[in-house]
Amino acid sequence: MALGRTYSVALVGLNGYIVEVEADIGQTLPAFVILGLPDASLNEAKERIRSAAQNSGIPLSRRKITANLIPASLPKSGSGFDLAIAMAALCASDDIRTTRRTVFIAELGLDGRLRPVRGVLPAVMAAVQAGYVDVVVAEANAAEAALVPGARVQGYKTLARLAFDFGADPQDLALDFEPDDEEPGEQAGPVTGSIPDMCDVSGQGDARRALEVAAAGAHHLLLTGPPGIRP
Repeated sequence: MALGRTYSVALVGLNGYIVEVEADIGQTLPAFVILGLPDASLNEAKERIRSAAQNSGIPLSRRKITANLIPASLPKSGSGFDLAIAMAALCASDDIRTTRRTVFIAELGLDGRLRPVRGVLPAVMAAVQAGYVDVVVAEANAAEAALVPGARVQGYKTLARLAFDFGADPQDLALDFEPDDEEPGEQAGPVTGSIPDMCDVSGQGDARRALEVAAAGAHHLLLTGPPGIRP
């Protein structure tokens, strides 16, 4: 096939919007174009995706790849679209089978690893409320994404392993690559370990009250979802 389609989520504040990601393989000279109001960090995805796919054993087509992010009028930012664009391009070149209504949210490293991104919780909430319950994220974001009721979350470490599960030829894939544990500063999801307790704070009455109100608001947001979410 010459056209691949996946889905991701654009965040505008706390509001999430489903983004349809199309990838077309053209017949012209090699190029990689991203349409649909991408910001600078999203435009840089082209080189990240090419290197990640090459180092995963599934290089992208040498022909022109056009990725279109729909709706085109909605601004899109950040590296969280990397994985959705890569999977759409691989689907367009028949390297993997169709991804159906799966939502992909992750940044790609040049070595093919899936890196965590911020804003996964409201993004997954938006996807589920729009009817897209199958979500793929970086393994480091899986616990956070799984907090959303109704979401079927899968976390992956590498693009190669993900492509294998979507039907790529295992003989071509770099399945023996296992990335090292990420540095603490790279962890965008929940951090395990001892949890601070408010009883350890002496004084600071106003600050403690502010934290309690913020926690109550976050809990309400998790149960009801942010306002304005629509597909």
